[in-house]
Amino acid sequence: MGIMKKAGALAVAKKVYDEARKPHNQAKIKEAARKLQERRGGKRD
Repeated sequence: MGIMKKAGALAVAKKVYDEARKPHNQAKIKEAARKLQERRGGKRD
């Protein structure tokens, strides 16, 4: 049963990775990261 769980997790991870590579999704991710940084008080170095 463990191998099926790992295979399922791998399939989900691949789908997320593939979607994150699309340009319009990259723009959404960058915007969300920018908003999060603003709420947290800017960049932390």
